[in-house]
Amino acid sequence: MSEAARDKSLRARHLPLAEAPAQLAVLRALDVPREFHEALADAGQWPLRPDPIEVLQINVGKLCNQTCRHCHVDAGPDRREVMTRETMQACLDVLAKTDIPTVDITGGAPELNPDFRWLVQECRALGRHVMNRCNLTVLETPSHRDLPEFFRDHRVEVVCSLPHYARLSTDRQRGDGVYDKSIRALGRLNDVGYGDGASGLRLVLVTNPVGAFLPGGQAALEREWKRELERRHGIRFDALFCITNMPISRYLEWLIESDNLVEYQQQLVRSFNPAAARGIMCRNTISVAWDGALYDCDFNQMLELPLAPRTHVRDLDVEALSRRTIRVDRHCFGCTAGEGSSCGGSTS
Repeated sequence: MSEAARDKSLRARHLPLAEAPAQLAVLRALDVPREFHEALADAGQWPLRPDPIEVLQINVGKLCNQTCRHCHVDAGPDRREVMTRETMQACLDVLAKTDIPTVDITGGAPELNPDFRWLVQECRALGRHVMNRCNLTVLETPSHRDLPEFFRDHRVEVVCSLPHYARLSTDRQRGDGVYDKSIRALGRLNDVGYGDGASGLRLVLVTNPVGAFLPGGQAALEREWKRELERRHGIRFDALFCITNMPISRYLEWLIESDNLVEYQQQLVRSFNPAAARGIMCRNTISVAWDGALYDCDFNQMLELPLAPRTHVRDLDVEALSRRTIRVDRHCFGCTAGEGSSCGGSTS
């Protein structure tokens, strides 16, 4: 595939894998030893029930300034799905009538939503802890260069994606020049107090493997990353989250093209960890799509596996959700392989 084509989303390239049913059909056609619900049942964890909701994760759109090769959202500059202020207000109404403590804002590049700053301000006014999923390079665009100060002023936890502390691996996955922009953005976050361990301004990095393999041990990698980024660039951060690549969307495309899909999916199944399954994010998180539809998690959202019956955020009923059975499929093995993987890193 040409580099020009790589700069476009699956949707813009009009590929079958742009559709969630096509992705599910590919995964369901694979020969695997057991289904995910069977693995949970063998571990005494089926049916999969939720814990109390601790995180309202809001995906404010698929518009992004990057087109990363592993993206499970199929986000990019050519995507135009963005959450409206009306839907954001419905999310705020949910927060106002519940005690959900954390709001996790994601995308795409969430900062590109025109109402992003308003949403952050309103969530903070309700006394909620706000996390923002940032790709770093957006902080280098002219209209967003003041975001480090905005984040500081509103005490936002910044969770930044960076595939590797070395340039080659990062640029190979995210595009030429991404590494240097990311390092500059991290330096600017450090300059306003993030990652110093004393200000309370929490800076988290998120890494995912550049290839068809599972992440290494999170604790050991965090020590290595802190040492190397400090040594190479004087960068400081608080924690490292290791996330397994999910076999969906553009990463699924890469697995197929590189002839790694069968072995990768089988590796996920073989590496099922019951301890990791107990900490997966769908137990304590509700995911809100750009159009307000509710899902058990961000990955179910991208595969269009909504809550049953389908529910909009304006109708969110905490008590009813506490009685549901969480929807699962074969991609869920990605969250329970090895040390486990969630939006908060390893789960075991």
